[in-house]
Amino acid sequence: MNDISRAGTFLLGTRRVKRIGYGAMQLAGPGVFGPPKDRHRALAVLREALASGVDHIDTSDYYGPFVTNQLIREALHPYPDNLLIVTKIGARRGPDGSWQPAFSAEDLTSAVHDNLRNLKIDALDVVNLRLMFGVHGPAEGSIEAPLAVLAGLQRQGLVRHIGLSNVTRKQVEEGRAIADIVCVQNHYNLAHREDDALIDELAGLAIAYVPFFPLGGFTPLQSTALSDVAKALGATPMQVALAWLLRRARNILLIPGTASLDHLRENLAVADLELPSVAVAALDQIGRAAVPR
Repeated sequence: MNDISRAGTFLLGTRRVKRIGYGAMQLAGPGVFGPPKDRHRALAVLREALASGVDHIDTSDYYGPFVTNQLIREALHPYPDNLLIVTKIGARRGPDGSWQPAFSAEDLTSAVHDNLRNLKIDALDVVNLRLMFGVHGPAEGSIEAPLAVLAGLQRQGLVRHIGLSNVTRKQVEEGRAIADIVCVQNHYNLAHREDDALIDELAGLAIAYVPFFPLGGFTPLQSTALSDVAKALGATPMQVALAWLLRRARNILLIPGTASLDHLRENLAVADLELPSVAVAALDQIGRAAVPR
């Protein structure tokens, strides 16, 4: 079994967590909608993640909806003291599986209570406010109103820490003036590097950065350079992409998701994967080539 502590730790709120965590999104059905194809396997993946040393799980009640949180509760409750669960609010699912904004005070309050009920806990460790101002990524717009609601729920003791997701640098600044922001969760990988400056700024503030879609998400990254590096190291492209993220900045926390035990083990093995300097140089070129000229 791999020792994921070799990848290091970073502070998330008031807790120091291992930099390799687990994202529960893929435990739901196709399109992150409905129940899993194999419920027993989904439960086994969650249990093996914890048995392998994972102490940080990312989830949301709108995955399914409700499915992943209910699976987490069934597999892991009562939770070990060292487990930190991070959830998200700010969206809802339509009957057709569509993703819809849910930013009203009523929506946000209901979402917090839904997460509490389905996870069977009294307070949420970290709640990310997931913004949906843009269709294909972060877009400018004031976050004061929804974040003030979340901060109010924090004062009530229902939320311990607050993070932001799918946000711009300006929104992070606005958010930090309203509440203590402990993490930022955005789309970032080898080819999608718009947040380079933001990551470095957050590192200086001891704020965690949690990238999603490390290999491109629903449209997987296709790169000859990535494939060549992976082949040379005897690793998979996903392992190399994750190892590059760990090397990129000390405040990056990984939450690779999978519904497969084999893929879970591959993801956790990244803690032992060393990238030689020649490999890093080749991988860095992927991001440079993706920048519009």
